[in-house]
Amino acid sequence: MNLRTRILPRMLNSEVEEYLTRNDIIIVPVGTVELHGGLPLDSETVISEAFALKMAEACDGLVLTGLPYFYAGATASGRGTVQVSIRQGIDYLGAIARSLLRQGFKRQIYISFHGPAHMTCSPMVRDFFDETGVPILYMDLTMQMMQSARDLFKSMDSFHAITVGAYDMMGRLSDVPLTTEYHHNDPQSCAPFNDIFALAYQSAAIGYCFGDHKDHMSTPAIPDEAVRAALADEGRELIQALVSRMDMPHVVDQMRNLEAYNIEVAKKFPWVPHAGAVSSDS
Repeated sequence: MNLRTRILPRMLNSEVEEYLTRNDIIIVPVGTVELHGGLPLDSETVISEAFALKMAEACDGLVLTGLPYFYAGATASGRGTVQVSIRQGIDYLGAIARSLLRQGFKRQIYISFHGPAHMTCSPMVRDFFDETGVPILYMDLTMQMMQSARDLFKSMDSFHAITVGAYDMMGRLSDVPLTTEYHHNDPQSCAPFNDIFALAYQSAAIGYCFGDHKDHMSTPAIPDEAVRAALADEGRELIQALVSRMDMPHVVDQMRNLEAYNIEVAKKFPWVPHAGAVSSDS
């Protein structure tokens, strides 16, 4: 089936209903709006949306966009940062997940390129399973990048190229400013505390905020449109390569296989939290 678009908010209701007659996959990019050096505040939202679109193309899924306001973390020292509490984010995302399930999207995949997003997404995913018996998935894109794509990155500029490439993929390349003002290699002002920051995963060890706006983050020099276009080309290629390595058809097949496994577990151990939801469906 050739879809006019895979982005759910841009679809007609009839198009969504037709899709749901043959598949049940939706990818939900969870973003943030925060201080981001010489790049727009919604950089990590746009990166997640670009990844989600390529992932959906790879496994015949849809994409739910429009979720930029979640826990930002240490960037709250920037007045452009929108800070939502972790608990509020969990509750909001959980409400969306329950709605999507009622609509017919059983295989839901939540993704984010924002480091602290796991504190919102992972609790929601686990609580949702206990409540509904449906295993939905969280994929941490920063983890995927570090585990599966270190060899693809020539330098930190390649990391930033992903951002520029994502804006290009989402039709927003002109939103990336031409600037050299934010390019630097200075250590973060909070670097003396890296030892205790490293005691748990990604911003989850202890509370802090950045003491200098340049702490998040340095931006490659983008003096003209040619440099911006070159970064966009590199970034698009990196996103496509990483998505290919994710093997999304295998991921969504495994989600279905895991659901069947979980049903058998609930039959064997009827006291597990999801057993009540599974038995009510059968």
